Amino acid sequence: MIGDIRKNLQQHKPAEPHSIHQERARAAVLVPILADTSGVRILLTERARGLSSHGGEVAFPGGKEDRTDHSLEFTALRENEEELGISPEDVDVIGSLRPVVSKHGLLVKPYVGIVRQGIRLRPNPDEIASVFEVPLAYFSTATPIRIDDISRHGESHQVPVFKFDGHEIWGLTSMIVIEFMKVGLK
Repeated sequence: MIGDIRKNLQQHKPAEPHSIHQERARAAVLVPILADTSGVRILLTERARGLSSHGGEVAFPGGKEDRTDHSLEFTALRENEEELGISPEDVDVIGSLRPVVSKHGLLVKPYVGIVRQGIRLRPNPDEIASVFEVPLAYFSTATPIRIDDISRHGESHQVPVFKFDGHEIWGLTSMIVIEFMKVGLK
């Protein structure tokens, strides 16, 4: 399965954002994929409740582009290391997905990366409350607990909301998961 995901992502050409979004501030997230004998999983975080942005929400590691970042892929890997302690050398970025606009108006570029087996996570407690893994099979078979109508910044989406092990996966995170499933498992 991981070979197919790699091939599909490497061949994928993500759609460009609509021209109305070109001047937005940019951010990037990493969709960390774990693969071993127990299967293929997506790594997600629950953000620390005290954060001013997205506190308590389920998210991918990521954040706003710094002026010193030489690419959005670098941004995603830098943020992943800051939040989870995973070195960029331990992530094989295999492709990217369609950029999406966050509720705060950032243009967010998702990158998909396979995390080297055996990595020990070191979540930053200032940013991350918990880390959990969701089997890809869950997203292939799960029935959403609801569908949210999200309208923001000139775009409207119907976004499924999933409940996994007490965590609600919704909004931008759910949009990225759905896109990943469509592209990676086609």
